[in-house]
Amino acid sequence: MNVVLNILVGVQMLAALAMIGLILIQHGKGADMGAAFGSGSAGSLFGASGSANFLSRTTGVLAVVFFACTLMLAYFSHARPTGGGSLLERAAIGTPAPAPAPAASAPAPASQIPSGNAPAAPASGAPAPAQPAAPASGAGQIPAK
Repeated sequence: MNVVLNILVGVQMLAALAMIGLILIQHGKGADMGAAFGSGSAGSLFGASGSANFLSRTTGVLAVVFFACTLMLAYFSHARPTGGGSLLERAAIGTPAPAPAPAASAPAPASQIPSGNAPAAPASGAPAPAQPAAPASGAGQIPAK
């Protein structure tokens, strides 16, 4: 089954690349007007209008091959039995569970966290001045100059 899928993917990629090349080679509708006034070369490899027919027909055939390969790939991928609903679930089933992370040390209590406006504790061992429990409200919130 994998061989068939690989062949289908290869044919689909070759058809897509050939379509891209053929589409880039083809002239637009406005190119014929330039050839009528003498700026283009009417005598080409395929004749005056043969290249448009050959390239457009080949592009159409390659488009049919591309869409047929796409439909067959969709059918075969849907018909294959899978172990889980999504690709992530299937990947999680096949891999071992990761080891739990080591527990981090306990966070420091809030009283040890310095605030931005309080001076640092003196190094002499004297206790630091007490901090207010809640921020001041009203006029206490206006900073003094």
